[in-house]
Amino acid sequence: MESLVNVYKGRRVLVTGHTGFKGSWLCEWLLGLGAEVSGFSNGIPTRPSLFTQLRLARRIARDIRGDVRDRAAVRAAVTSVRPDFIFHLAAQPLVRLSYRQPVETFDANVMGTAHVLDACRFLGNPCSVVCITTDKVYENNEKGRPFREDDAFGGYDPYSASKGACEIVISSYRRSFFNTPDSPVWIASARAGNVIGGGDWAADRIIPDCFRALQRGEPIPVRNKVSTRPWQHVLEPLSGYLTLGAALARRRDFDKVAGGFNFGPDPKDNRTVKAVVEELLRHTPGTWVDKSDPNAVHEAGLLNLDIRKAARVLGWKPTWDFAMTIKMVAAWYVGVANGEKPLALTQRQIAEFCA
Repeated sequence: MESLVNVYKGRRVLVTGHTGFKGSWLCEWLLGLGAEVSGFSNGIPTRPSLFTQLRLARRIARDIRGDVRDRAAVRAAVTSVRPDFIFHLAAQPLVRLSYRQPVETFDANVMGTAHVLDACRFLGNPCSVVCITTDKVYENNEKGRPFREDDAFGGYDPYSASKGACEIVISSYRRSFFNTPDSPVWIASARAGNVIGGGDWAADRIIPDCFRALQRGEPIPVRNKVSTRPWQHVLEPLSGYLTLGAALARRRDFDKVAGGFNFGPDPKDNRTVKAVVEELLRHTPGTWVDKSDPNAVHEAGLLNLDIRKAARVLGWKPTWDFAMTIKMVAAWYVGVANGEKPLALTQRQIAEFCA
């Protein structure tokens, strides 16, 4: 924590997608580090939203509204903020929605990333850029071997394919325009596992689906009970992003840090959806029901990440195991339901994680 304060305190940080679940947690952490935080987003994606619950619009330096698909708007935001760091999170993040809106998903994810990186070509100051993609960028043969950073990109569904394409765009911009250690802009990409945590209110994600059902007094509908994922608390990948940003800012070991990194849990903490739900129900009363649909759209059944590069190059490793992750997730939602303030809960969990 102390080393991150030294890196980010007083520095200008632009977070795209800052109104989303992960973006809101990241903004809150950056504020705690003393950064001057600006955000760029086309709106607040859910009701309720963590962004609103944390009152971030009034607490960050600039709350900029714009669409990453709008090249001019992105360039204007980057030019006006003149960031020392960019964390690019803005995206269409849902697999099932990508089947209904494939073109929009490719447009937001691929061209949005290109617009952010292209805007960096016109910056007049050094900048460290972390582009967030996903563990789903890899061509998934579901053979069980954890994916390494040098594995082939792919994607069955439009969301996964769009994120694989993002990685190619990131690599192209790095090699074409920012390809030497004396470049003012250093770029890396971060590929995280299935992120869970308090304040996620999105549709078609297991944790918010659980608590919506529990609040209605209904059994939790479980769509893919045997699917295995690298579950991790939202603070785990965010700690990776911040650590990666810090490594870029040091301007050392270009060939090692300006590239792609996996941020996932310890391999023993890869669990099924059923295991997540049953662990959650240890902390709050309720039941679940199997809603598997043989005619549902395809979603990967098995995902694992090899995180040894992050450990070797960045000194990063997971902090909370599976049981602690679920405990902290439940504590946030149950606490808010019982009247606790979301801001206080969020800040406390960040402090506990850093400790």
